[in-house]
Amino acid sequence: MRISFLLLAASLCALVLLLPPASEGCGPGRGYGKRRPPKKLTPLAYKQFSPNVAEKTLGASGRYEGKITRNSERFKELTPNYNTDIIFKDEENTAADRLMTQRCKDKLNSLAISVMNMWPGVKLRVTEGWDEDGHHSEDSLHYEGRAVDITTSDRDRNKYAMLARLAVEAGFDWVYYESKAHIHCSVKSEHSVAAKTGGCFPGDAQVILEGGATKQVRDLHPGDRVLASSTTGGGGPLLYSPVVSFLDRQPNATKIFYVIGTAAGLNITLTAAHLIFVADGNCTGLRTVFASEVRPGQCVLTSQGRAGSEATLSAVTYVEERRSMGVYAPLTQHGSIVVDGVLASCYAALDWHHLAHWVLAPLRFFYSLMGPSEPQTDGLHWYPRLLQKLGETLLDAGHFHPWGFEEGQRHEVSH
Repeated sequence: MRISFLLLAASLCALVLLLPPASEGCGPGRGYGKRRPPKKLTPLAYKQFSPNVAEKTLGASGRYEGKITRNSERFKELTPNYNTDIIFKDEENTAADRLMTQRCKDKLNSLAISVMNMWPGVKLRVTEGWDEDGHHSEDSLHYEGRAVDITTSDRDRNKYAMLARLAVEAGFDWVYYESKAHIHCSVKSEHSVAAKTGGCFPGDAQVILEGGATKQVRDLHPGDRVLASSTTGGGGPLLYSPVVSFLDRQPNATKIFYVIGTAAGLNITLTAAHLIFVADGNCTGLRTVFASEVRPGQCVLTSQGRAGSEATLSAVTYVEERRSMGVYAPLTQHGSIVVDGVLASCYAALDWHHLAHWVLAPLRFFYSLMGPSEPQTDGLHWYPRLLQKLGETLLDAGHFHPWGFEEGQRHEVSH
């Protein structure tokens, strides 16, 4: 038991240091956990951004999804903001600056309250919102209504460093003290990966049991032996690995999944932040990426369903979205699983399969000692829930920064 305790302690430390606190479950969340404001707010430094990752990564606001115009189907994703506590510059006289996604609107309205509380008589001012005129870089989130540039109504530049900190506390997914004249803020997409954490398969996904029979993921039980890879990196011979537990299990949840089609005719369906083994177009350099990052022309590992054989690389022919009922995240002893003929990781949210496998080692160790556990109740498993809570507690207490940078450290990017 001393060994298992040490493994648990090491795993908790690793996850706290390297993972942002994730919202629970496999589907849309409201970001990476709402932190309690610290006792003393620290203004952002000029050119500092928070979190300390690139804007269009999963840990921040996520990838650019395409320009929204008034004539496009996605225009309905934008909603006007008529909050009287916010001043909109609207230099185009089209009210475009008032149009934004609901998430952006929620964060902006929260920030407006913080501004008035911090500086009585001063309001939040939006200088740039949704852009329909092409005034920003090609893949700017302004074109999707997911970004705003802000100042205070008195245009006192001495306030902007603290304004940036207030924007972080208001829940914007990325805040950048971009120029002496304004603060840039952006949010995750409403419906796509950027607003999701966790990773699961739909309930009707098929796995291969020892003996060759198939079973839907929703019907799996701890102790079932399913086809998986014998190596952590996914490239070794296949074997039958026991299901340890479900990291998450929500039979009644309806989520958006990514469907990845292959030249072999095998298609896997999984949530956006779930890890899957891929190789580039030349089918070399096997690694794991989020399902949302898979592109046609890359290769994934497919299987004919026999233990002892090796999975073969097959080119991705298409990636599309679909909505399905039920979300399930089975964990196997080997950390991988063949689903619908395609090999995937059992892990999600952290883009590092080997580390995730190590962090979950205590759970697998307990299984090796105790055997199959009782059937899990619906919802998030207690172990990842514990890791999330511990991570949030330490982050709130200021002991760790989720991205490994000290508070107030400067880091410059081109925008």
